[in-house]
Amino acid sequence: MTDTPHRRGADRTEAIMRATLELGQEIGYAKLSIEAVAARAGAGKHTVYRRWSSKGALLLDSLLSLNEPGLGYPDTGDIVADLRVQIYAAVDLLTRPPFGPLFQALIGEAQHAPQVATALNERFIAPQTARTVARLEAARDQGQLSPDFDLDLAMSILSGPLYFQLLITQEPLTHEYVDRILDALFTGMGPGHR
Repeated sequence: MTDTPHRRGADRTEAIMRATLELGQEIGYAKLSIEAVAARAGAGKHTVYRRWSSKGALLLDSLLSLNEPGLGYPDTGDIVADLRVQIYAAVDLLTRPPFGPLFQALIGEAQHAPQVATALNERFIAPQTARTVARLEAARDQGQLSPDFDLDLAMSILSGPLYFQLLITQEPLTHEYVDRILDALFTGMGPGHR
């Protein structure tokens, strides 16, 4: 295989993203700097800045480069079981390094960096939301859900408690917690609730 300029550029990009994840895990996002990433990757800081406008943008690309999110949906004909499988996978991803802690840091960065917030939404959150709503829509079309089941609200009910626990209360995300969310959404909160 020949060593083309394109291949060298791809190798350098990969080395920079790998260095970002390693350093982010070792020292935390707050202490992470473009200079430290460049030094770890054996690249000049201008090389990093040419590819990424900020450390938030660099971290987002680095996290997405993990190709971790195997967060697609099975379709077994049982919407609750399929959601359970997918949400368990999401919880597992969010609770283990390097993805989980660095994703939390990225969410924090997005609160004061609009370009990071936009990129995070466009490249991770919106596609995952679309997959969830599509799976709910398929279940509704197959008669597993009521024709007037509010798909967008269901999506918010499924994801809201996870993000609340992950980012606000910082209590552990567990499969049991996911089961409680699914039970609340699909079987209701108790007698007399409609």
